[in-house]
Amino acid sequence: MRISTQSFYDQNVLAMGQQQQKLFKVQQQLATNSKFLSAGDDPVGAARALGVSQTLSEISQYATSRQRASLSLSNEENALDSVTSILQNIKTLTVQAGGAALSDADRASIATAIQSSYDQLVGIANSTDSNGQYLFAGFKSGTPPFVAAAGGSLQYVGDQGQRLMQVDVARQMPTSDDGRTVFQSVQGSAGYVASGAPANTGTGVFGSVSATDATAPNYGKDFTISFTATDYTVMTKDTPPVVAATGTFSPDTPISFGGVQVKITGKPAAGDSFDVSTAKNAGTDVFAAIGELVSALRTPLTGGGAAAQAKLQNALSTANVKVTNAHDNVLTVLSSVGSRQAEIDSLDSGGADRKLQEESYLSSIEDLDPYTAISEFYQRQSSLQATQMTFARLNSISLFNYL
Repeated sequence: MRISTQSFYDQNVLAMGQQQQKLFKVQQQLATNSKFLSAGDDPVGAARALGVSQTLSEISQYATSRQRASLSLSNEENALDSVTSILQNIKTLTVQAGGAALSDADRASIATAIQSSYDQLVGIANSTDSNGQYLFAGFKSGTPPFVAAAGGSLQYVGDQGQRLMQVDVARQMPTSDDGRTVFQSVQGSAGYVASGAPANTGTGVFGSVSATDATAPNYGKDFTISFTATDYTVMTKDTPPVVAATGTFSPDTPISFGGVQVKITGKPAAGDSFDVSTAKNAGTDVFAAIGELVSALRTPLTGGGAAAQAKLQNALSTANVKVTNAHDNVLTVLSSVGSRQAEIDSLDSGGADRKLQEESYLSSIEDLDPYTAISEFYQRQSSLQATQMTFARLNSISLFNYL
């Protein structure tokens, strides 16, 4: 069979071109450290690699979300730490204000200190994060959550929404708490709060309210204790009210009703009354409680006698219980924030493990075995060189060389 010169050249050039392409492909694989340069090289492997890459991208997005969530929770934690310190200071000043040796001027000075703490508390309640978003406004994070209302009271104008963030595949985490939950709520475990009526004229002073029988028929209801010259009547605040207890008043004998009891010392005047309500119905707004405390401390006792002193002691006791309940509530919210931060740390640890596993799997799919690739490179390089040398030798063969 005769082979033309043109066919000889074409076949050899084609063979060398193919070998050069294979050599170049190995060089690219070595340069990119990848088994395949396009999906066509390994369709199955490319599809698996794409799926793993998408998973890694999701893991990275969740990690970024957790960082943002952690920052938001850290901002709230710092704010709540300050709130607990302020409330603890107010409790200390409230106890101090009950000293019998204090003058009106002394109590006014304490009231000024408490007012300063109140202003700090309002500032924290209206604090913002680094993006200018109000921490305790719920979904209405673009406007201050607490504003002054008519009469000087503080009104919450935010909502009770919790901003959620997707921090893992199946976990949406609240990264904020609204102002009503933090500053205008009490825990369900908070007990009763007692207070004296503003119109009281006697010297009756109530003590702490203690639970005696949680299974009593009227337990958990709100009550009013009313006095005549010698007797008392305890009525529920139901509609219509129900008589819970009656008796002759004795300052040495606790008054028992509805599974609770309270001891009232001094001598209540006829027409005096005391309110004993559950914490959630006695007023849960810490700002209102502090405002009432400041007003009581700024009311002079000079000339008021024992009745004015009794009214002050009752006001201090009520304020102390309410501030304590608010303090406990903030501590509970703070504990919740800490739990969420701990969960983020756990999710971060799990995310890092998953990322390592997926990266290892992706490496097994994509990464090139350098030893095999280098061996193949030298093999193809040698083959190409041999083909080139053979072609050159055959190309130089001529009958004239043998004449």
